[in-house]
Amino acid sequence: MLSLAILPCQSQKQSEKTILPAEVVEEIEKRISKGITPSMAIAWIDSTGTYFFNFGKTKEDGMEVDENTIYEIGSISKVFTAILLAQQVVDGKLALNDQINDLLPDGIEVPVMGDKEITLGSLSDHTSGLPGMPANFSPANPNNPYADYSLNQLYEAISTYSVTREVGSEYEYSNLGMGLLGHLLAKKQNTSYEELVIQTIAKPLGMDDTRIELSETMKENLALGHLGGQIVDNWDIPTLAGAGAIRSSTADMAKFIAANLAYVNTDLRDAMTLSHQIRHDKAGGMSVAMAWHVKKGEEGDVIWHNGGTGGYKSFAGFVKETGKGVVILTNSTQGSDDIGFHLLDPGFEMADQNPNPNVVEIADSILSSYVGVYELQPGFNISISKEAKQLFAQATGQDRFEIFPESDTLFFLKAIKAKISFQVNQGDVQSLTLIQRGQEMPGKKIE
Repeated sequence: MLSLAILPCQSQKQSEKTILPAEVVEEIEKRISKGITPSMAIAWIDSTGTYFFNFGKTKEDGMEVDENTIYEIGSISKVFTAILLAQQVVDGKLALNDQINDLLPDGIEVPVMGDKEITLGSLSDHTSGLPGMPANFSPANPNNPYADYSLNQLYEAISTYSVTREVGSEYEYSNLGMGLLGHLLAKKQNTSYEELVIQTIAKPLGMDDTRIELSETMKENLALGHLGGQIVDNWDIPTLAGAGAIRSSTADMAKFIAANLAYVNTDLRDAMTLSHQIRHDKAGGMSVAMAWHVKKGEEGDVIWHNGGTGGYKSFAGFVKETGKGVVILTNSTQGSDDIGFHLLDPGFEMADQNPNPNVVEIADSILSSYVGVYELQPGFNISISKEAKQLFAQATGQDRFEIFPESDTLFFLKAIKAKISFQVNQGDVQSLTLIQRGQEMPGKKIE
């Protein structure tokens, strides 16, 4: 299935100055030296070839990382799931308008509001109406939260969830929806999700280190995940695998992005092209294709996705107009989206080019008072947690981010451009407000 059109690979030292601007290299080295992340592995793809740039180690006293180092790619798995769907559509086995209730076992039916049914296409673009996370998600081990979530729980969750809107009416990023899509696609082919990924995408593209179950070689090359400078558990995601279970390397992910840029002649070409087609513009100023998100840039549309698990962050994107693509894998919970966007769209500023306010010291008792769950809208909460003297914010179905105080009540995020303010009345924390993209979303404290 793969021709000999694979682009040549170049070493880190070759052309580093011309591909990675000096300010990018300086920013990466700063993040490594400050312990923000132990490592950052980058693949750059363009019309001249594929180039790898590696910084840091698998852990403090570990190996230097390279293009074969293994990371959890988290939600970038969702675009693999979308391409699996697109391939079955291209093959005539499924259609984007197929209703998911027709693919579920007898006795399992997903409720809807109105006449529109949930389709495979609406799962792929996050407009199914399913919530970000299942209501019955209650992990026994918070450090490996998806490990014990069962297929029976998945069926229970989708059969009994409270419908809040019609299918297609709104965008809500949904791990539940994408996990369900991966399950349905594998069920249709009478195989496992991992085996479907291997046979449809990984094996044809020569991605031998792109798997869910770690091979012995992958174990040897694994960068250990970190949270707050400490090594944390890897995540196992058996039931909702299509939402975020894949592990890979920049060597493999470069092949994946090169194929999406049509630098590789592969039978996946039509499916990948289909997955890039915009399906709606309801994601807060961005468009959404099949899992891929699409952001307007100075030199063309940036087609991208990121990912995060308990100790890893990832970014992958490309611009068809320029033929440029990038993959960035890190083994900490501090993301590198800003670097990825900056490399693909020079008009996008890196975090340190748009400095955050100074962090101030506030009393530990004040930090503790903010811990809780805040409801911004039905089914969408922000949970505030605390470890030592660090606060974290986690939106429903999304990654957890550190938040930093610039005053007693106002906090900012470094990973994304957003702030959170807390409303306090006579010492009682009543609500918070999420400030992002010029909008303010209040949320009452419910726990």
